[in-house]
Amino acid sequence: MREQGHRHGHAARAWSRLSRSLMLAALGMPLAAAAASPSYRTPPPQTWSFKGPLGHFDMAAVQRGYAVYAQVCSACHGMKSVTYGDLAGMGLKAADVQALAAAHHVPAGVDGGGHPVMRPANMDDHLLSPYPDARAAAAANHGVMPPDQSRLAVVHPGGVDRIYAYLAGYGETPPPGTTVPPGLFYNPYAADRQTAMPPPLHDGGVTYPDGTPATVAQQARDVTTFLAWVASPHLTARHRAGVGAVVFLLVLLILSICLKRRTWSNVP
Repeated sequence: MREQGHRHGHAARAWSRLSRSLMLAALGMPLAAAAASPSYRTPPPQTWSFKGPLGHFDMAAVQRGYAVYAQVCSACHGMKSVTYGDLAGMGLKAADVQALAAAHHVPAGVDGGGHPVMRPANMDDHLLSPYPDARAAAAANHGVMPPDQSRLAVVHPGGVDRIYAYLAGYGETPPPGTTVPPGLFYNPYAADRQTAMPPPLHDGGVTYPDGTPATVAQQARDVTTFLAWVASPHLTARHRAGVGAVVFLLVLLILSICLKRRTWSNVP
């Protein structure tokens, strides 16, 4: 029995290690790096409207975040799991989404001479990377391919707090003894505290239709909110359904207690 227990324990530990390895591989994280302490500064916790069991998205912030993505992030990053039609979930009218899609162009095969042809995007087209392939994307970004942002908010180590801190974390002076190679930038919230991405946000670099001052901190918060919404667009509906289910169960429990008391009160 003891030997059998040892075998079961060993199998359980092996399965645990395998599961963890698969999860880290899916996130693109080396096992050695995961075993060590994070190579980046732990981001300070932020308050987000969409966190918690009653969380909901501030759709005004989501729309401002899309403006940041469209005017800044989309120059390098795509969202291959998101269609232009999905953006209607931000509260936009169908005509506005169609106009927004038509302002972008997507590949449409080749013409008779074998030359690539582009056409205006429609509601069913995806927000693709601006680069034709991964090799071109890496070549244009110091050998690092910009990640797709469709699910970034849920798979990125550190989550939304780190995304926000990363975007707002440029400009800090590297500590003494730190060497930043040419082509890289110091950012305490980046892996190894260095990144190939130049500071993407600047005060006033984005125009907000609602007149909100476009500071770096505001842009970073808004685009992080947009990324969280893109990764979980039905979160608010799920929370509402969950609250409704809890209320229903509470009412059912109260009715059951009342019925039980009434039943037992009539027993002689």
